[in-house]
Amino acid sequence: MNTRRLLLFVLLAATLAPPAEAEPMFLSKQYTRCATCHFSPTGGGLLTAYGRSLSNVELSTFKSKGFALGDSLGALQLGVTLRPARLEVDFTGGSLSRNFMMNADVTAAYRKDRWTLYAEIGRQGRTAKAEIDSFEHWIAFQSTKGLGIRAGRFLPAYGVRLADHTTYTRRSLGFDMHDQIYGVELSRSSEKALFQVSLGPGRAASLVDDDGTAAFTASARAQFDLTGSKSLVISALRRAASDRSGADTLGGVAFGFAPSRRWSVWTEGNIRSQEGGPGSSYTLANETSFEAHRGVWLKFTPQLRTNPGDTGGGVIRTGVALDWLPRTHVNLGLLYYRDKDRRSSAVTKTLLGQVHLYF
Repeated sequence: MNTRRLLLFVLLAATLAPPAEAEPMFLSKQYTRCATCHFSPTGGGLLTAYGRSLSNVELSTFKSKGFALGDSLGALQLGVTLRPARLEVDFTGGSLSRNFMMNADVTAAYRKDRWTLYAEIGRQGRTAKAEIDSFEHWIAFQSTKGLGIRAGRFLPAYGVRLADHTTYTRRSLGFDMHDQIYGVELSRSSEKALFQVSLGPGRAASLVDDDGTAAFTASARAQFDLTGSKSLVISALRRAASDRSGADTLGGVAFGFAPSRRWSVWTEGNIRSQEGGPGSSYTLANETSFEAHRGVWLKFTPQLRTNPGDTGGGVIRTGVALDWLPRTHVNLGLLYYRDKDRRSSAVTKTLLGQVHLYF
């Protein structure tokens, strides 16, 4: 394998296997908030006891006894995640394929009264050389009146947190699986609305590596649950200028609705403007999900990413996926993407299969 192909594989392997995330497709089950089932208010990561119970009773094809540790540790909840995967990529001039272990980690959450302590540590496949690190750790307090505060390392709330973090409305805008910031988040939750605002000195990895790209970051997200099956999300983010790039401004709108208990449809559009750049760029993504059988989901996701200052350039992505939740501990996924460059017509095809084991 030549150096060019090796570098391309490392990039794809590091970005194409999604972590355990909240699933917006569960809007069809009348679940509009990530925090209904996850400890994190922005979704993803360790499930609460209620989330585990829901997965067993309503979301998985077959019922099981629950997680290995269950609630045996009282207020302390532990989760172990393993994710073996198979990746195949066809691109102009070549192809790649490999079996690999994307990540293996341990997540812990301790909830007492209104306080929550959360931390994750494990093997991360961010680079060619696996490393042991913690990419998310924080402490949070939630009042009885719906006011919340969180401080630590976390992914700022923005748009819809789709399970696939390589979606153009995620990775292209700086919300990849390792793009957490160090910061403070304030929130206000009510029956029909959720407001989240975060402030911090910048991307955590940039601060740790001191690579000159750290930039003060402020974000705001407002979610309005119009009904139990319709939600509107408005987001904004501002990254100040860093030593290596100009300021970055994002704005986006997303809308999700569930026409039935088997269908959910999310659509998100964003505009991005970078100071000193050639102009604005746009991203658009739709995820339409259908539950063909209990725990078996079919997905269709067309996407568009334009080049800065060039609305006629960029990439069109057509994606299909099969997600099967056979048991509480196991998720099986098969994802296919076809990316076509709008100028050169070059096509890249990606097939990813993975087994997500979590206990």
